[in-house]
Amino acid sequence: MDYSQFLAMKQEIALLAIFLIVFLYDTFMPKKVLTGLSGITTILFAAFTLAGFGLMCGHTESAFAGMYVTSPVIATIKNILNVGVLIVLIQSASWNNSETQSTRRGEFYELLLVTLFGMYLMISARHFLLFVIGLECASLPLAAMVAFDKHKYESHEAAVKYMLTAVFSSAIFMMGLSYVYLLTGSLYFDTIASSVGCLDAQPLLIVALAFVIAGVGFKLSLVPFHLWTADVYQGAPTAVTSYLSVISKGSAAFAFMVILAHCFGSVYSAVWEWMLYGLIILTITVGNLFALRQNNMKRFLAFSSISQAGYIMLGIIGNNAMGMASLMFYILVYIFSNLAAFGVIQAIENKTGKLDMSDYRNLYKSNPHLAFVMMLAMFSLAGIPPFAGFFSKFFIFTGALSGTTSVALYVLVLIALINTIISLYYYLMVVKSMFLSTEDPIIETFRSSCADRIGMWICTAGVIALGLVSYFYNSILTLCQNSGLLNAIV
Repeated sequence: MDYSQFLAMKQEIALLAIFLIVFLYDTFMPKKVLTGLSGITTILFAAFTLAGFGLMCGHTESAFAGMYVTSPVIATIKNILNVGVLIVLIQSASWNNSETQSTRRGEFYELLLVTLFGMYLMISARHFLLFVIGLECASLPLAAMVAFDKHKYESHEAAVKYMLTAVFSSAIFMMGLSYVYLLTGSLYFDTIASSVGCLDAQPLLIVALAFVIAGVGFKLSLVPFHLWTADVYQGAPTAVTSYLSVISKGSAAFAFMVILAHCFGSVYSAVWEWMLYGLIILTITVGNLFALRQNNMKRFLAFSSISQAGYIMLGIIGNNAMGMASLMFYILVYIFSNLAAFGVIQAIENKTGKLDMSDYRNLYKSNPHLAFVMMLAMFSLAGIPPFAGFFSKFFIFTGALSGTTSVALYVLVLIALINTIISLYYYLMVVKSMFLSTEDPIIETFRSSCADRIGMWICTAGVIALGLVSYFYNSILTLCQNSGLLNAIV
């Protein structure tokens, strides 16, 4: 074996190096200096994130007989996830340093880094064996993170639900892979792509793809595979919920796009086009309708994230470079917007323990800065100009319709637009409660921790900058146009 192949895995090796440093520091350093673990982890990861942007100008490399591939586009999506993880690390610092969590802060960082490593493997995998290894590496530690608050019954319940869901979804996914292997005789993406083109719409291929889509659909919370989401989001610690809602979803979305486009692009119109249409319509509509009924802020954002997953899937249907760029840009904007909202929720929860939307009434009078950040997050998630969420939705719709004459696709985008109007109502309900309520504020005035404020400043800057500066999207689009990843879809 040529061990020099590992040099292609620059980001994975660097991430494992950070993991080892954190593990050794947590294990061997005296207790009096363990309070510095949060700062050390954040600084190391910030340096790693900045260094990762240099790989966006690199070249395509493969390793292990083509099972692993990296390229500027893949490095970019990993860096986008890194930005989200860095914000989560900053926002979770005050919670991790609290009296109840201080003895387990090291485990939180170690589990988080291991899950991110698994997501890296999912994104770079070009063989389903490596993909499954990455999938399980990303899923199993997340169950431990969901159960991290061992003194809360809801956290235990959420972990059990997440574990059962992960087990069943993996079993369904593996069943689909067994059928794919039966039809093609290989688990390499390239070989599968060249084989399925000769199969047309065989019933077994349809069943295989249905199982594969269902298995990944659980990870993305696509309807009807979404039933675990709200309970897990509510029961997990808020830092874990924010990580689940953006990082896990973003990595799964890009991996899903690679699987469908790279492996099964040649049978797009014959097999899985209508499957994806149905999933998108159900996901956006059901997510919006159930979000209207929520009072708990974490459950509210859970159904919001389900709806957002439907919009992200529109980037796959675009089957072109613009669709892929729109998907990546949407994930980037979603990271800043959703983490801004969770930053406010976590700051309030750490100080007061309140999580209901009704508790946020007249928040502007007692905590104007938190109310302002939450307002920006809601405006961006709703797609109100000139904030970043408006442009992410505009680009995702444009990418979906670019170069198409399909009436069905126009109808799909029209349904998505109508659902955007519905989403305006429940996002603006939060703003109305914070700014227009006539009752006295429930949450008293308090000062957020320094880490919470830094995290919210970063998110606010991201929401505003991504809405005003087109350079970010143009750079991603240029990379995607040169990648040739979606050329196989017909």
